[in-house]
Amino acid sequence: MKSKKIALALVGMCAAFTLAACSGGKELVTMKGDKITLEEFFDEIKTDQQVQGKLQNAIVFKLAENAYGDKVNKKEVQDMFDEQKKNLGDSFLQQLQASGFTEATYKEAIAQNLAFKKMQESHVKLTDKDLKETWKTFHPEVEVQLFGTSDEEKAKEALKDIKGGKDFGKIAREKSEDISSKDKGVVKFDSSSMAVPNEIKEDIYKLKDGEVSEVLSAQQMGQQGPITTYYVVKMVKNKEKGNDMKPFKKELKQIATDAKLADATFVQKVIGEEMKKANVKMKDKSLDGIIASFITEPEKPVKTDKKADDKKSDKKDDKKEEKKDDKK
Repeated sequence: MKSKKIALALVGMCAAFTLAACSGGKELVTMKGDKITLEEFFDEIKTDQQVQGKLQNAIVFKLAENAYGDKVNKKEVQDMFDEQKKNLGDSFLQQLQASGFTEATYKEAIAQNLAFKKMQESHVKLTDKDLKETWKTFHPEVEVQLFGTSDEEKAKEALKDIKGGKDFGKIAREKSEDISSKDKGVVKFDSSSMAVPNEIKEDIYKLKDGEVSEVLSAQQMGQQGPITTYYVVKMVKNKEKGNDMKPFKKELKQIATDAKLADATFVQKVIGEEMKKANVKMKDKSLDGIIASFITEPEKPVKTDKKADDKKSDKKDDKKEEKKDDKK
């Protein structure tokens, strides 16, 4: 959402850069004995790092939209829109308006972000080694009931009630602060899912069907800093992965792909290759730095001829020996 908001706002800014270039000395502000022209104004703001960062985002998202936008279909956009609407519930429209969106412009934002994702995915080339590495930490999908709260005492009280025989679903629905509480606390997730913090996944995987965990805790970053959430989890259906990864190949590919997409070095390389393909150039040379980090080739280490170096070293040693003999 944030990326699209930036990109939409930059349409006006980019147009303004063009206007400044065309307008030359057109006056923007006048006062007694002086004036500020459009050209002077944009010469000033274009050096601002925040402005340059926004322009960089606009270039990247426009690049993705032009090259991969036709690969995004309406159903994908609608499905993601519906998912966000469901997750945010009654606050959806309020948050949409607070971010400066209508439903239509938010769908445009989703489409642009999907195009960016498809651009990255087109560069992913997975090997057997990638899949084997992913398999090491993979766990198949499990189904649990989950109770979450920011109050440790509340979590302890819930655990006591659950172990005392009270219905987990009812407690989750009435007292849990986790979004899953709407569905009696039922959550399905695997090792790649973000529905449950990674910190507590291993403890959950150890549970047998019907078993309830002790109070587990995980720390996540909130707007005001780190927030600790306390969980009580009941295993509904666990599943062992066994030794054969073939039945899970689809899931492994998705997890390995997601890992690539989360790799900043990989993403930067993709953007650089796409920029070269689209022949992206800055007309204002003072702004070249905006794209330089993507298209500048890293310096390759200088290869040395080991045999030649060894010969030079031997010659130096021989000369040292000759000098010693002369002194004698």
